[in-house]
Amino acid sequence: MHPIEQLRYVARASGADATLLVQEAASALQVFRRDPAGLVTACRRLLTRQPAIGPLWWMCARLVTATDIGAAARESVSALRNDRTGRELSHAIPDGARIAIAGWPDLATEALPRRGDVSVLVIDVEGQGGPLVRRLERSDVDAEEVDAAHMAGAALAADLVVIEAAVAGPAAALTDTGSLALAAAARAVGTPTWLVTGVGRQLPEPYWQAVVERTVERDEIPWLADYDVVSFGLVDRVVGPEGVVLPAELDGGDTPIASELLRELT
Repeated sequence: MHPIEQLRYVARASGADATLLVQEAASALQVFRRDPAGLVTACRRLLTRQPAIGPLWWMCARLVTATDIGAAARESVSALRNDRTGRELSHAIPDGARIAIAGWPDLATEALPRRGDVSVLVIDVEGQGGPLVRRLERSDVDAEEVDAAHMAGAALAADLVVIEAAVAGPAAALTDTGSLALAAAARAVGTPTWLVTGVGRQLPEPYWQAVVERTVERDEIPWLADYDVVSFGLVDRVVGPEGVVLPAELDGGDTPIASELLRELT
């Protein structure tokens, strides 16, 4: 595929794997390695169309601030491919735990089959519960679908609630819809909640504000929103590529600030 067509694919994609999209974008953006202005424009356009993909912000910021765009692209792709978050989560889950999740958290879904001693309560969000249960069962994970109306009961029965960040800011995370309700239910019944992040998903304040403005703040009908914002006040631990930490211990990530990326393009 021609690099420009790759970029158009990334910009238009819906529901695709975030890591795969970022890898496609990193490969295509190398066409601008001798055109810094063109690179910035292309990145702005991608971030306007795909504001809820944290690793896309991270990768674009690394490229536009790099002296060697090709090397930065290769390093970004390598870091995503070698993300240890799933392994860290798998190692940290207590023995024999019953876990409640909502929707289809991709990093958590990767981690759970690594453990043969856990069971999973999958809260059905927008029809994703059944397919995820079947996928987990094919990996020999004991999983059960739970209707969203019984979310509180699942949180009470679980030993641990796991939610996942598409983007994490300094004090909150952007998650798929359903995660806020599950985390709030868990807090109400005393079940600990872990937030899973991954390479490139933790962003500094300027990018975080842009993400929120371009996603949840533009939803005219809040109950039809595609994303939730979950305050770290509802989170007991954060799991990332470096392991398990308290929310207060997050260091802001390694994403450089490139203010030129904050202006939207159509």
